[in-house]
Amino acid sequence: MNSKHGKRIKTILTYGAILALGLAIGRLGMQAPQWFKSDYVEGNYQAYYPDATTKVVLYGTKTCPFCQKAREYLAQHNIAYADIDVNQPGQGQADYRGLGEKAVPVLLIGNRRITGFKQPVIEAALAQLKPQRAE
Repeated sequence: MNSKHGKRIKTILTYGAILALGLAIGRLGMQAPQWFKSDYVEGNYQAYYPDATTKVVLYGTKTCPFCQKAREYLAQHNIAYADIDVNQPGQGQADYRGLGEKAVPVLLIGNRRITGFKQPVIEAALAQLKPQRAE
């Protein structure tokens, strides 16, 4: 009787381990596309800038906490930007839809489109905007 119970416990533990492994693989599998996704998309976004002097555009909403973080970051660093509320009808909302994005914030910085508040990526894009000094 003792070996019968031991075998049963071993079988239950084996099935439990297989189930846990399957769940872990499934969870990681859902995140895998993000591992291969670039932090930004390069392109010609000139048509999305309201004028020739604007180099940063933020598409967001008033209620999005990550949009607010992006606004705070830009304000703290004295970076001029166009702030477009994608919930307001008009050209800004149409432009946002034209980008094909589904999330906010979306930042256009020079020739880079960044989805989400990714501070190191934003800093790198802003650094790219600064004119290089001759040495």
